[in-house]
Amino acid sequence: MSIHQEIGRRRTFAIISHPDAGKTTLTEKLLLFGGAIQTAGAVKSNKIKKSATSDFMEIEKQRGISVATSVMTFHYNDLKINILDTPGHKDFAEDTYRTLTAVDSVILVIDCVKGVEEQTERLMEVCRMRDTPVIIFVNKLDREGKNPFDLLDELEEKLNIRVRPLTWPVNMGSDFKGVYSLYEKKLYFFKVNKTKVEDDVLPIDLDGTLLDEKLGARDAAQLREDVELIEGVYDPFDPDTYRAGQLAPVFFGSAVNNFGVKELLDTFCEISPEPISRPTDKRVVNPDEKNFSGFIFKIHANLDPRHRDRIAFLRICSGKFERNKFYHHTRLDKDVRFASPFSFMADSKSLVEEGFPGDVVGLYDTGTFKIGDTLTEGEELQFQGIPSFSPEIFKELINTDPMKSKQLEKGIQQLTDEGVAQLFTLSVGNRKIVGTVGDLQFDVIQYRLEHEYGAKCRWVPMNISRACWITSDDKKKLNEFIRLKGLQIAYDKDQNPVFLADSDWMLRMNRDNNPDIKFHLTSEFKTAVEF
Repeated sequence: MSIHQEIGRRRTFAIISHPDAGKTTLTEKLLLFGGAIQTAGAVKSNKIKKSATSDFMEIEKQRGISVATSVMTFHYNDLKINILDTPGHKDFAEDTYRTLTAVDSVILVIDCVKGVEEQTERLMEVCRMRDTPVIIFVNKLDREGKNPFDLLDELEEKLNIRVRPLTWPVNMGSDFKGVYSLYEKKLYFFKVNKTKVEDDVLPIDLDGTLLDEKLGARDAAQLREDVELIEGVYDPFDPDTYRAGQLAPVFFGSAVNNFGVKELLDTFCEISPEPISRPTDKRVVNPDEKNFSGFIFKIHANLDPRHRDRIAFLRICSGKFERNKFYHHTRLDKDVRFASPFSFMADSKSLVEEGFPGDVVGLYDTGTFKIGDTLTEGEELQFQGIPSFSPEIFKELINTDPMKSKQLEKGIQQLTDEGVAQLFTLSVGNRKIVGTVGDLQFDVIQYRLEHEYGAKCRWVPMNISRACWITSDDKKKLNEFIRLKGLQIAYDKDQNPVFLADSDWMLRMNRDNNPDIKFHLTSEFKTAVEF
């Protein structure tokens, strides 16, 4: 099969949502329809003592939330589909933002009861920045929720994107009867079915008497009225406008009951984009180029706690990846090869002999990689858009078991390499400061340090408002600033100097008083936003 045919078979997307909207449940049901798993249980089910397939970390199983992006691959309708299931909790948003750099499209899950929530808006802003194509799945139709037309208005207003329903619900809550596919002209009848794949579908003419027989006169009349209004108000669905990130098709269903998921998956396979071109610091890389290239968008330590392994997630952008072939690591300027690359099904892995654009490959890492690293067949370039952002909460890491100092050092280095938190070392006293975007990350780090590395710690809150990377065209002035502000200077893991300000006012004052010093809000200096 040619590389063009292989690219045409790939679909790589992320599932994003506000916490508890049903994102991980939808992921499992897509795997169920794809045949990747045979039985799915609800994440919080009491009858089926089984955590969600994509939630593989022990702390995720205990808390019932996703705290790390997981990757799953399956085949469906002759397509190879790569799903990246992301954390929904806002405290782990940075992991999700980076994941969005590695996908070609997104499915956004909305709770029909709660509608558009704050985290949903933030995630959508990231998608809009890159014009990422988005499909919206309105979930939990088996509950009493908002009026569907009101939901569509809310989606357009809060997410700043035009929408076009491709399925439409017949009632909701206790009176929920099913959805009508405006795309296929079929009626799907609702029934509770949490663990198996079964269809109850009928091609139907809206003007025929069969609709009245199946739904009853009142609901049939309401469906005809709704469809007429939809066709009159919303433009016809245009796949090209969707792929340009300007129009979001909307589906309705109930993921926990396997309902509405197959229609979503079938339509996704038909309209979603193939692997797309990606910018670098030198040029745009196209997927059908002969030479291989790819970038690391995530690192995860202890995917298998028994083996203490460290995995780098590689998104292939062009050409063909082959096992045991040497590739050029552009940051380190050295060649590396991989004897055991693998693909994923959450925490299950299978050896990969070759990979193509769109694929996500796991590479065993001995400390070679950092997030954003680029691999090529020799060309010197760097994929863009994967920076570290300034954290919002800062705490000092205190070792409570001096006998385990080495384990603590190794653990905090590896865990912060994953990108869920940032590690800064104060130039005075060699104190370690961890910065995150949310408090929950500190609980996760503390739990993992103890259970994966055998190290114990506690946290001491720090009076720090901002961490800004500092640079200057005048090296002497930069060194003088670092000398004068020694108590407020720390270094990140790459030994870049960082200014720790205790307030925004203090940061503004230092910026105004030191015009030759540049204060950056992200670690990607060449394209960074200055304060």
